[in-house]
Amino acid sequence: MTQKEQEFVRTVKAFYRRHGRHSLPWRRLRLRKDDTVDPYKIVVSEIMLQQTQVDRVIPKYTQFIQRFPNVRSLAQASLGDVLRVWQGLGYNRRAKMLHQCAKEVFERYKGTFPRAYEELVTLPGVGPYTAGAIMAFAFNEAVPLIETNVRTVFLHHFFKDKKEVTNTEILRLVERTLDRKNPRAWYAALMDYGTYVKRNIGNQNVRSRHYTKQSPFKGSNREVRGALLRSLSQTSKSLLMLVRELPFDRDRIVEQVRVLTAEGLVVKKKTTYCLP
Repeated sequence: MTQKEQEFVRTVKAFYRRHGRHSLPWRRLRLRKDDTVDPYKIVVSEIMLQQTQVDRVIPKYTQFIQRFPNVRSLAQASLGDVLRVWQGLGYNRRAKMLHQCAKEVFERYKGTFPRAYEELVTLPGVGPYTAGAIMAFAFNEAVPLIETNVRTVFLHHFFKDKKEVTNTEILRLVERTLDRKNPRAWYAALMDYGTYVKRNIGNQNVRSRHYTKQSPFKGSNREVRGALLRSLSQTSKSLLMLVRELPFDRDRIVEQVRVLTAEGLVVKKKTTYCLP
């Protein structure tokens, strides 16, 4: 490593020692003799954390793990039960993908998550980043990975005067500075430091070529879908009941009911709609 890279590593590790979020429930998982932790609980945390702030995830993660403590319990649950526990996190497709992931691991791998990146990345809801996160956080394997907080840190330290920075450029530095003895702690440190940089210095991701600004939730179709699922998590209802209950235009409600039904997040039984 260059001197600048060495200084960067010292800065990140010093920050983590003083200010790291060591008490996060997915960082306090029981360490096994082979230096691994339960990959199922890592997958749950990673999928929940997609586009959702940590403070919102913590109570839902705890509730979810209590209700579905392992792959078997999640795989054998109905999607409706999973969606009910998921309520409040938004992006409900994630719950469906997590449910499908558990089913595949239970049926295809007999309830044991594969340890090979090439197999992990084929699981429902597990893309390249999540597969890398499982390798790092569950198995403590030194796999280069990048997500919004990691990107923020490297942009701040190494690309201050550059725009349109690519992930390829950042990944070179991720590989060069990667702690190969304890990648689990290193990535946790990077993510916590990235959160600090965002909060106190600003979102550096706007200088990334891959940056996409998240659309507002208020007034969006996501808001309508969330309200529909929240309502149907209580009891089945007719379309007329939903139109009368929810504060959205009838046409939007009708369209989003159609979308949710097509996605399998809602089912129609005769004249009413309910969760699967």
